[in-house]
Amino acid sequence: MSLTFHWSRFDELSTRTFFEIARARVAVFVVEQACAYQELDDLDPLAWHLRVMQGSELAAYVRVVAPGDKFTEPSIGRVMTVAAFRGQRLGHVLMSEAIRFTEERYPGHGIRIGAQAHLEGFYASLGFATVSEPFDEDGIPHIEMVKAGP
Repeated sequence: MSLTFHWSRFDELSTRTFFEIARARVAVFVVEQACAYQELDDLDPLAWHLRVMQGSELAAYVRVVAPGDKFTEPSIGRVMTVAAFRGQRLGHVLMSEAIRFTEERYPGHGIRIGAQAHLEGFYASLGFATVSEPFDEDGIPHIEMVKAGP
């Protein structure tokens, strides 16, 4: 599996590239999860966007939001693997790169995520600790988790 990682600011993404990202995010977060909500939001123009490509195909995606834009800490969100690429442990690869980038760009801040509650064990395996009770976000149970800065 040959993967390439592409970090971009919103303004650096071509219209076609952002369309591919948006289409994949809507397919995962709105259609697959049957969750009607505003998938594209005001954080997209502020975020760093990571596309994980396998050849010319988008395999996985995540965005990183700076401290103060969503939480006090920097935040990793919209973590997703495209359906055709699941089962290859791309989630670990994706999150490892997102954590590395976030800790390098915002040293000493830690990282906060709003995680779907059923993924608590996955994020705990990456060093995140649960810091909230479960809460409903758009009909899906979520928790906040924090990874302390190195």
